[in-house]
Amino acid sequence: MAEMELAGVNLPYSLDAEQSVLGAILLDGNANMPKASAKLHPEHFYVKVHTDIYTVMMQMFAASDNIDVVTVLENCMKNNVFESQEEGRNYLVKLMETVPSISSVDRYIEIVEDKYTRRLLISIAGDILENANEGQTDTAALLELAEKRIYDIRNENQVKGLTRLNAVIVGILNELSELCANPDKQGIQGLKSGFPSLDKYIHGLNKSDLLIVAARPGMGKTSFAMNMATNVAKYHPEKSICVFNLEMSKEQLASRLLSSEALIGGTKLRTGQLTEEEWSRLIPASDILSKTDLYLDDTPGITIPEMKSRLRRLHNLDLVVIDYLQLMSSSRKIDSRVNEISEITRNLKILAKEMNVPVITLSQLSRAAEKRDDHRPQIADLRDSGSIEQDADIVLFLYREGYYDKESGEDSAAPTADMNSGECIVAKNRHGETNIVKLHWQGEFMRFTGTDNRDA
Repeated sequence: MAEMELAGVNLPYSLDAEQSVLGAILLDGNANMPKASAKLHPEHFYVKVHTDIYTVMMQMFAASDNIDVVTVLENCMKNNVFESQEEGRNYLVKLMETVPSISSVDRYIEIVEDKYTRRLLISIAGDILENANEGQTDTAALLELAEKRIYDIRNENQVKGLTRLNAVIVGILNELSELCANPDKQGIQGLKSGFPSLDKYIHGLNKSDLLIVAARPGMGKTSFAMNMATNVAKYHPEKSICVFNLEMSKEQLASRLLSSEALIGGTKLRTGQLTEEEWSRLIPASDILSKTDLYLDDTPGITIPEMKSRLRRLHNLDLVVIDYLQLMSSSRKIDSRVNEISEITRNLKILAKEMNVPVITLSQLSRAAEKRDDHRPQIADLRDSGSIEQDADIVLFLYREGYYDKESGEDSAAPTADMNSGECIVAKNRHGETNIVKLHWQGEFMRFTGTDNRDA
């Protein structure tokens, strides 16, 4: 149990808090093990014997075994935690006797967690100091690494490397218990997109997912993505949503959002020719949007490291939207555009995983669809790279028959096409089946709604 040292620095820990957490679990496993498992992993404990005991407890909890001094001792002996039965019994009894108050277990857990975080910070500071002194690491890369590691700690997303399966299972069981206890959370695991029929297939916008929304120019993909972002922002006003638009200015994007929310044509917003009734809709719409925690960034040619740096400054980040993929730049020179897009999509997936949020990225489609009799897009139509399909968790295509009817004029093969009907084609879905979701398009307001909420 001797205190470790790192570069001459004594690493902080609380022997009393660690013993009290374990002792409280031994005294009342049913009440205290769920509390501990929700916040603590074995590596949170500094003293090795405590790490080993807690690992045994986690295994027992995952197996739904009864946790008390007798059963824990038995399993500790099977895992060679103690050299003798007597040594193990004496130490476990000591743990129970150490607990000042079993009602304060939450506080003991907080102390153990706090000391672990401080040890991580010291370790990270040591790594940064070593890398900076060596001078072999690029400065920009060094800053990116430092930012990432601090961000991971802040968001309890510290990369732990190898993780025993039972620890993962415990986390899943905790989530399931929470879902069972809260019927309102059942069904859609991710963020509600505002399109119930779509959520039914993709189960909402899920953490660490990369979603590609692809369509031909003018099909409405920006509007669709912004509709989803606005819906999430309104449903979750406490969460931050960030939109990177590499094509339009912040003012243009904000005007679109107002048009969609207030149901006022974009032309009227640009010219200011509003009726009194339209003004009466615009003011409350502005108030609704202003209360959301939605951020806009219109930096042209922004790179993914720059995105990460800005996103890490946002608290409670819940969703990222990028419009659009083909306007993004790689942080280094790549020999071909196809390879550059491949690297960007790979890094977008990494971004989604690191930030633990869904990332919606818009993408252009090739002209191949326009050469077919059936203009509905296919996976092969994804422009510039096959890696888009490979890296994406979900691929959505937007299709409006009326778009092609309008383009072809009087000689259209489908002159009676409904100009307001649309489809969201779920072409790839790692979470479920593929299908076609019907949409309603309100072109004047740059707005999509589901056919099940078209009056919303």
